[in-house]
Amino acid sequence: MPRLKTQQQRPQKLRIIGGQWRSRQISFTSAPGLRPTGDRIRETLFNWLAADIPGARCLDLFAGSGALCFEALSRGAASCTAVELDGRATKQMRENQELLQANNISIVMADARHYLQQSVPQQPYHIVFIDPPFESQLQGSVCAALNNNRWLAPNALIYCELPTSDCVFVAPANWQLLHEKRAGEVKYSLYSCIEPMA
Repeated sequence: MPRLKTQQQRPQKLRIIGGQWRSRQISFTSAPGLRPTGDRIRETLFNWLAADIPGARCLDLFAGSGALCFEALSRGAASCTAVELDGRATKQMRENQELLQANNISIVMADARHYLQQSVPQQPYHIVFIDPPFESQLQGSVCAALNNNRWLAPNALIYCELPTSDCVFVAPANWQLLHEKRAGEVKYSLYSCIEPMA
């Protein structure tokens, strides 16, 4: 039995799809609610973002494995801040950072809601990834907090993942839906902040 437990805790792997680290593998550790964005969804997302990634400042809330951060950096993003509450996940992200020699990622161990409410960004972000645990139902409150305190640059792009069963989430009124697709039990959307909050 202890042997089986050890196998279950062994880090799992996912691959970076494009850019300078294309086909490189990073590890992630299982944690409650951690659900790395799958290859097919990531490929679609970064096709949507292809023209906007180079030089972008990115913010990954509920970063988990850090897959979206590392994918963005691999494709030319200037920097990425990864916010994740789980200590095992942040430790593994730091190991992946060292493996890839990714000096332009900042890993913050924090609750995303508190981070947005209590911090003030030095510069607003061009691209934000929001992918909380599905059972948490945090999407609405996090988007509202993100929309305040100058987190978003003009015309910032915001990526959201939700369960297809969700019928509660409503994006802020100043966000315009650009793309939306479904894959299995996941609904994923890309918005543009057409008018930043004052």
